[in-house]
Amino acid sequence: MATETPQPNSLSLSGTFSSSNKLTVEAAEKLANEALRLPMSDAVPIYEHLLANFPTSVKYWKQYVEALMASNNDEATKQVFSRCLLNCLQVPLWRCYIRFIRKVNDKKGIEGQEETKKAFEFMLNYVGSDIASGPVWMEYVAYLKSLPAQTTLEESQRMTTIRKLYQRAIVMPTHHVEQLWRDYENFENSVSRALAKGLVTEYQPKYNSARAVYRERKKYVDEIDWNMLAVPPSGTPKEEMQWVAWKKLLSFEKGNPQRIDNASANKRITFAYEQCLMYLYHYPDIWYDYAMWHTINGSQDSAVKVFQRALKALPDSGMLKYAYAELEETRGATQAAKKVYESLLGDGVNATALSHIQFIRFLRRTEGVEAARKYFLDARKSPNCTYHVYVAYAMMAFCLDKDAKLAHNIFEAGLKRFMHEPSYILEYADFLCRLNDDRNIRALFERALSSLPPDESVEVWKRFAQFEQTYGDLTSMLKVEQRRKEALCRMTENGESVLENSLQDVISRYSFMDLWPCSTKDLDHLSRQEWLFRGVNKKIENPTVNGPSSADRTTADIPINSNVSSKVVYPDVSRMVIYAPGQKPGITTPVVSGVSSTLPNGISGGAATINDTLKSLPPTLAVFVSNLPAVEGPSPDADFVISICLQSNIPPASAKHSAPQQLPSGPVPSASDVSGSSKLRQTRDRQAGKRKGMERQDDDDTSTIQSQPLPKDAFKIRQLQKALGTSSRTGGASSRTGGTSSRTGGSASYGSGFSGDFSGSSG
Repeated sequence: MATETPQPNSLSLSGTFSSSNKLTVEAAEKLANEALRLPMSDAVPIYEHLLANFPTSVKYWKQYVEALMASNNDEATKQVFSRCLLNCLQVPLWRCYIRFIRKVNDKKGIEGQEETKKAFEFMLNYVGSDIASGPVWMEYVAYLKSLPAQTTLEESQRMTTIRKLYQRAIVMPTHHVEQLWRDYENFENSVSRALAKGLVTEYQPKYNSARAVYRERKKYVDEIDWNMLAVPPSGTPKEEMQWVAWKKLLSFEKGNPQRIDNASANKRITFAYEQCLMYLYHYPDIWYDYAMWHTINGSQDSAVKVFQRALKALPDSGMLKYAYAELEETRGATQAAKKVYESLLGDGVNATALSHIQFIRFLRRTEGVEAARKYFLDARKSPNCTYHVYVAYAMMAFCLDKDAKLAHNIFEAGLKRFMHEPSYILEYADFLCRLNDDRNIRALFERALSSLPPDESVEVWKRFAQFEQTYGDLTSMLKVEQRRKEALCRMTENGESVLENSLQDVISRYSFMDLWPCSTKDLDHLSRQEWLFRGVNKKIENPTVNGPSSADRTTADIPINSNVSSKVVYPDVSRMVIYAPGQKPGITTPVVSGVSSTLPNGISGGAATINDTLKSLPPTLAVFVSNLPAVEGPSPDADFVISICLQSNIPPASAKHSAPQQLPSGPVPSASDVSGSSKLRQTRDRQAGKRKGMERQDDDDTSTIQSQPLPKDAFKIRQLQKALGTSSRTGGASSRTGGTSSRTGGSASYGSGFSGDFSGSSG
């Protein structure tokens, strides 16, 4: 591009940078704002640096060309437009292009008018289907109407051109489709009312279809951020949302909602992909999807061009290179595919093992056995050649070339280099199993296990034991298992437990695939027993450990035997913590003294432990829990718990902001005191006296539990009815016994706390 040489002071303003510097979005915005304040000679290198990092940014291209147009550098402006127009299909940039063309050609007469018409047609051919292209159509119509007509023939030709332009515009689902339709109706009526009726009737259904598609398309377009810069994916929610929005729009366009011809539909889909790549330029899946769409529609040449552009955008993407080579090989262009594979290999020094393997396979498919063998001999000398290359080529020789001897030699050659790789040993063992060479399999295992350290030999020992279980006799089977335990016992904290014989060994020996010699329940039981046994051993070794038991902490250390049960999954209780929510400031926690050493849920502990537990509860709930009896079993008696609820002095809802109620410091009443306790009666009498002395409140606030409306829960209603019925019968009986109801009133109807039976008959 013919521009002035940038002065050194421009670099001092924007910082030293080169084409290899990567810009963040924030840095790019600062540079763009800085370029606006600089003279054109100083701003050019900044724009070039911005566009080297963001080659599909319409905002920066537009700012660049507008600055060049303002400086009247027409030649540089043309060159910049030639670089950006076809890769940035957005209406604002193209309208800037039209302004430049009209500025250049306005004074050239007829020749300039033709050039401007060609520019309009060129623009509509690329962005005419954009949802925002309505102003472009309207601008072109206005330009045609402004052209002078010297003769009647020229006027007729101009009207015909305008009519065809309107008819093309009203079938495009754009923001201005309704305005264009009204303008078209007015245009036809101004020319000929007789002819207008037929033409309007003919194009009315097409316009209705375009308007309906526009409304659907707008829903997808509104989800897209048209100001986003193309940056490599980083996994942010905004990027993922934009990816989803573009995928939705592409799927919508592929469905051909307007039911137009295939050529026009494919053109719109291509336009949607090109716009998508302006923002998802660094997403390999979009490039691949675009190329595969071309392939499915029978345009492999277009797919090749897409892959070539993709590799310029993402030169380090191995996925795209393999996909491109696959396409070239599929269409018979083996030399082009070979060049792609060679680009993956590079100079050979930094080539990966996978690229070596895939190139060997490619040569085997396209050039034959000898070419693949020759390259393998070279590839094994590479510093990055791993055991995978040996395995891949050996299995290729065995399965494709049917040469078991060559495959065996390759495995043996690799064993000299990769004896320390357990995975290579296992692959070699699998190969020997296919040959039914049990003698060499045992020799291989013995050689490998003699050189591998114990922590790397676990899988090899496991495979050796499986081999003996499947193909060996009982003596060899038991011998290998015993050797395995002895070799691996050093890896555990308690080696003696590993040497113990258990039923799990029998299950391992006599299971096959998903067939087990016992039920799933037995598997779970045995696994649980092993877990408990290991926990007991840990606890014996560390008897002074405080806090959670050793058995709990060792759950995560239990090795999972895949031969026993793959369905049993135990939680990692070593990571469990006690839930202890913080107390809100200003709330006094009741201190319980003299309570039983056993909580209602069966948890044993001293008074300090119980007090610590109750401190974490709200005051009212702590009072209720302290009154509950000890429970032996999975659940308490429901009737007795309800009786405790009815007798508990739970403050009303309106009292939640008042001072919390303190627990009595005396001992908790026993279960036998629940029916007829004088202490509870005295406590209730004192509390009733206090309530009478307080300032009167609403009836709802001072109502007792019994006087409140019954709950909607059917179970609670039944329990309350039983309690009230028994109380009434007991009260009647007490009146007949000489006024002894003072001792048996209230809680007397709820019976024994341990039995849970009512003192009176429930009918």
